[in-house]
Amino acid sequence: MTDHPTPRSARAQLAELVRVDAKPLLDGLPTAASPRPAAVLMLFGVLDAVPSEARATPVSRDLDVLLLSRAATLRSHPGQVAFPGGRVDAGDRDIVATALREAREETGLDPSGVDVLGKLPEVPLAFSRHLVTPVVGWWRDPSPVRVVDEHESAAVFRAPVADLLDPANRGVTVIHRDGREWRGPAFTAGEHLVWGFTAMLLDALFDRLGWADPWDGTREIPLPA
Repeated sequence: MTDHPTPRSARAQLAELVRVDAKPLLDGLPTAASPRPAAVLMLFGVLDAVPSEARATPVSRDLDVLLLSRAATLRSHPGQVAFPGGRVDAGDRDIVATALREAREETGLDPSGVDVLGKLPEVPLAFSRHLVTPVVGWWRDPSPVRVVDEHESAAVFRAPVADLLDPANRGVTVIHRDGREWRGPAFTAGEHLVWGFTAMLLDALFDRLGWADPWDGTREIPLPA
């Protein structure tokens, strides 16, 4: 299989998605009473000179997405991999400004190098009482990123999209709580496991774009201790 799409065509596909798609990435999720508005930045681009090691891939091997690992000491979603993002502040001009501000505060990126392609419909996150707007960006001029506050993040890293799409790196996580079973998509990204809300957004986005290869939805990946 040849590399497809190229970074240029991937950017165009992402831009087209946010231009025409009025359907939320995730349907049927419960909504908490009086949810607080929040945003995440789904930032794609050619983030460094190290391509994916994947060979047969539906996307270019140098296409990446920016992720971070939350600090294990946080009360909300400790240790989970997430997109940069957070709650709206009173001084934010709009929801896009929230996503860019949070990304700068969490990863040190320079927002002037980010082309905001648009935003997708809000997605409820009832567990933390948030209504989350995914903001899709393209990193036109990448700047150095790092852990800015160790109390907030344990790692900031690029994840090659081709690696995430590799069926060998895909599976499901299973949570048993209150007599119920919760199953959700998961991706292994080097030493990191992407699961929960972030994995659900990525899984839905990849499906919507037509990038996903068939993968084994019965393969269970253990959650970190």
